[in-house]
Formats: sequence, structure tokens, C-alpha cells
Amino acid sequence: MPPSEAIHEFSLSASELDAAGKQYVFPVRASWIRGALEDNEATAAGTDGELDVRASKSGHDVVIHGTLKAQLTAPCARCLDPVLITVDHPVTVLVVPAARAGGSGKKEEEERELSEEEADTVTYDGETVILDDFVRDELMLETPMIPLCSEDCPGMRPPPSSSHQEAPERAIDPRLMPLLQFQSLPSKAKKKE
Repeated sequence: MPPSEAIHEFSLSASELDAAGKQYVFPVRASWIRGALEDNEATAAGTDGELDVRASKSGHDVVIHGTLKAQLTAPCARCLDPVLITVDHPVTVLVVPAARAGGSGKKEEEERELSEEEADTVTYDGETVILDDFVRDELMLETPMIPLCSEDCPGMRPPPSSSHQEAPERAIDPRLMPLLQFQSLPSKAKKKE
């Protein structure tokens, strides 16, 4: 399928919008979340979420207000148990035509530093507003940098079955076994003297 005909999860036609606005409710499918966050430790918790937004047009710009709801899971930073992350976040974004934002598609333009005003905007082609990248970014921003299952999480522990037994003599890492040969060398060296 050509890139121009790629299927997007969250798209709306700018021609359908006016100043009064229109309500949109998109399902945020768990499978889409897994694909969108594949480079991140967080992933979908198994249930679908929802993007409920009102989009209105102001000139050629599109203003979007609403709520993003989803459930994510990520490993606890201390014990690695799964942590449930509930996203129920208000979203607001200004969508401007790419031509007005200076988006010529050239590599130099993509690498330039954005001003503070530009950082809060999304561009569109003048016909279709696509919010997929915006939703992905919002999910990533709502994921804690250090997820914890609880504030007092003690971290990784030995399995419960070994906690009741006497602590066995410390096991030696097999990679260090050759070094044990050096432990017996001083006694042999003294016998030769």
C-alpha cells in the first residue's frame, strides 16, 4: 500500500469541521498501543482505551480538546513485577497546515530546533488531521520514568522457598573457579623454600 494511503487509527477530515466543532470518539486498541510503544518498556494492559475529543476549526487551524484514557503496564523499576498505569489525561492540541508551519519535508527542516509555540502544535496536510503520533507521544509522556508497584517496594528478593532454609555456603560463580587455583599456590610456594 502506498504511504499516502496508509491506514491511521486517529484521523479526521478537516473539511467536515467548522467553528462549532464536532465530537469524535476513537477506540485506542490494545494491539495499536503494543505496536506504537514497541520500543518502550510500557505496553498495553490488555484492554482497549478511548480518545474522546472535540475538534473545531479556526480559519485553517484545527483545535482539539478532549480526554485520552488507556491502561498500560510496565515492569517495576525495583522488583520487575508488572505495574498497572492508568492514563486518564486531558489533551489539547493545535493542528496547523504543514505549509504554514514551514514543513517542506526537507531533512534540514526536520532537524531544526522548534520554538516553544511550535512544540505545542501538530501539522496536517490541509485535508486530513492524523493524531496517531500525538496519541503515542501522550501515552509515553504519561508513563512514569521509574514505575513502581508501590512506594515501599523492597526490590528484588530471593524466592520464598529459599528464605526459610539455612543459608548455604556461598556458591561460587563458575567463571571464577579458575581463580581458586591461585588460593592454593602460596602454601605450595612455602614448601619449596
